[in-house]
Amino acid sequence: MDWRQYIHSDPKILLGKPTVKGTRLSVEFLLGLFAAGWTEQQVLKNYPTLTSEALRAIFAFTAE
Repeated sequence: MDWRQYIHSDPKILLGKPTVKGTRLSVEFLLGLFAAGWTEQQVLKNYPTLTSEALRAIFAFTAE
């Protein structure tokens, strides 16, 4: 998966932290939700602008 389609850094958004494009949700924040035990379904329900592909991109980004 090419995570670059979903994740970017902009110095004007959250001080340049990697975020999901089109949101102010940082990769760090979303990984924290998973670490706290949230499921993919819970994340998608609470943040409807996200997609399953964007969540997979977060893991691909982190792995790289």
